[in-house]
Amino acid sequence: MIENICQGPFRRREFLRLGSLALGGMALPESIAARASTQSPDTSVILFWMWGGPSQYETWDPKPNAPDTIRGPFRPIPTKVPGMDICEVFPLQARIADKFSLVRSLHHKMSAHNDGSIEVLTGKTPPVPDLTSTNFSDHPDFGMIASRERGFRADGMPQYVGIPKVPFMVRPTYLGVSHSGFPTGDPSLPGFRPGALTLDAGLNASRLDDRRGLMRQFDALRKSYSLASGYAGDDPLRDVAHHMLTNPNVARAFDISREDPRLRDRYGRHLWGQACLLARRLAESGSSVITIDALAPTLSDRYFSWDDHINPMTRWDMADAMKYRAPFMDQAITALIEDVYARGLDKKVMIVAAGEFGRTPKVVRHDGLIGRDHWPDAMSALVSGGGLKMGQVIGSTDRQGAYPADRPLTPKDLLATIYRHLGIDPATTFHDTTGRPVPILNHGEPIRELV
Repeated sequence: MIENICQGPFRRREFLRLGSLALGGMALPESIAARASTQSPDTSVILFWMWGGPSQYETWDPKPNAPDTIRGPFRPIPTKVPGMDICEVFPLQARIADKFSLVRSLHHKMSAHNDGSIEVLTGKTPPVPDLTSTNFSDHPDFGMIASRERGFRADGMPQYVGIPKVPFMVRPTYLGVSHSGFPTGDPSLPGFRPGALTLDAGLNASRLDDRRGLMRQFDALRKSYSLASGYAGDDPLRDVAHHMLTNPNVARAFDISREDPRLRDRYGRHLWGQACLLARRLAESGSSVITIDALAPTLSDRYFSWDDHINPMTRWDMADAMKYRAPFMDQAITALIEDVYARGLDKKVMIVAAGEFGRTPKVVRHDGLIGRDHWPDAMSALVSGGGLKMGQVIGSTDRQGAYPADRPLTPKDLLATIYRHLGIDPATTFHDTTGRPVPILNHGEPIRELV
């Protein structure tokens, strides 16, 4: 395994800076797909993205019989599915284990945050490992692919949505900025409404029609000077933006205030809970891919990622972090799964919860703190819905939880399963910026136990 040089958990201001770049740099016309498509299945994928690298031991692959240097501070608990034990920090998930499956044998070789994220989200291995975690993708992620392949919806719903933002290390690259994904902001804030969906003061739908003509003139001038080849097809993008702004169905889908307050309480009145609720609404309304960038359940949290190294300066402690964050996730993901099934959406909506890698078998201890370091050689993921086979554990790790022992799988296999659900052929090729044909996936097969 490649040694990583992550200097412990990222500083909070780094997350805020990256988030502001992702949100503030996205204009609506560059975030909505314009390619018409009428043949895609009526399906959606919601990814609960646990950036930082959640520990497999402290989530879905506990090792109670391992030495105390490995097994960690928590005990396993039984679930509704006999033989499927999970960490005690997830008691609500344990009660609905018949509605999800666990994949315990995922693995890859990218041990830095951005590289691992690129591996999991795009299915492409970065050509040169970047242990500083400043890499950005050379290939689009699966949401951007879905935006390109499934295309513009007549009702104006965006195909790819990031709540509160799209993961910062992925870029649409050769697909063009129109497939970047639409960032919503924090849906748990009072009076939430995505800013890009709000008309300027004094601008109504009829006056917007007048402004569209002016924008077309500007676009024509810009194209005549060939200032940005990435804006090819911008006129239909303006039409999509106009349709999204003026179509009441789009605003209605984003309006979580329409939900029963009791259901909002059940999801949790925090970022993760309201993000899961909004994701369900968007999936129900026709968005293809919704990613929940689950760094922390509130923006003021001390534990603002899943990167559970020891940090003596901030007193970052894995046990304390999991005790704090796990109830938020347990509440939100359980409510989402139950809600999807209760509404009969379990064939339409596929839910995935995962991060970019797992954590080291050895528990690191120092000055009363405990933690685990990066470990891509073993990681777990939760999968629910999508018309897939639930209530099972797929694959296993060895006695120490360090490497796959049975049915080794890669992120490419998980992505192939996602693409199958979305009706996208992973053998489809695009041409990169050099003109070279690039398939969506070079390798990977849908996980047969699920399908």
